Amino acid sequence: MASAEVRQIRRRIKSVESTMKITRAMELIATSRIAKARVRVAENQPYTNKMNEVIRNLGAGTGSISHPLLESRPVKTAGIVVVSSDRGLAGGYNSSVIRMAEHRILDLREHGTDMRLYTVGEKAKAYFAYRNFEIEHAWLGVTDTPGYGDARMIGNALLEEYETERVDSFEVFTTRYVSALTQKPVQWQVLPIEPPPSDDGGEASVAYTFEPSAEAILARLLPRYLEGTIFGMLLEASASEHAARRRAMKAATENAEELVRLLTREANQARQAEITTEISEIVGGAEALAGG
Repeated sequence: MASAEVRQIRRRIKSVESTMKITRAMELIATSRIAKARVRVAENQPYTNKMNEVIRNLGAGTGSISHPLLESRPVKTAGIVVVSSDRGLAGGYNSSVIRMAEHRILDLREHGTDMRLYTVGEKAKAYFAYRNFEIEHAWLGVTDTPGYGDARMIGNALLEEYETERVDSFEVFTTRYVSALTQKPVQWQVLPIEPPPSDDGGEASVAYTFEPSAEAILARLLPRYLEGTIFGMLLEASASEHAARRRAMKAATENAEELVRLLTREANQARQAEITTEISEIVGGAEALAGG
């Protein structure tokens, strides 16, 4: 019969093996979602490139044309948008982008600039709420599989805050997907809108004829440009989240496998020590009987 020590070690092995099954399943799920998220990022790229081209050509072709979404104004109140995940177990994915946003918030406070905070994802909301930050708006259930409707909802909320001058600029802190192994926290200024830089010295590659007017076209186009920008950010954040979770679950699975090997060796050693002790007791008892 195994001793209490051996039984305890075997119970630990079963517990670790159960955890390992969960982490391996989560790794496989994250792997499948990475592929889908990368496809969505790639599919959105032509739209983003074309929209950037149109905005760039409009900016070069219209020259002095102005629009409230393009004009910078003194920043009395800055808007900070933090994009995180709704679920954990993603390694340092959330902590890196939240830390960057928090440093920016502290910098704004040091310079006496008011700040309004907006969060996307449960982790950012929980982090800042726990530290008594006032959150103006929180969007949940978005980052796992973002849709264009989510980007439109967030974009409309930011536009309303900007157009009513409750906020004078908006900065988004999110994560850019570089590869399955690299995800980089980044800061984007989304309002006021800055036209993408031109590669040909500022000359428009296409001549536009405006109907009804350039101002009316910009009024319709710039909000769509903002929505497309936010949608691209959400897609990259989603791909980054799944990649970070896959890497974290893979590391957890490997650690669990190593722990099972160590515990199995420990259990075998304990059992061998028990057997040796039992044999010694039997031999000792036999010698005692023979001597008697």
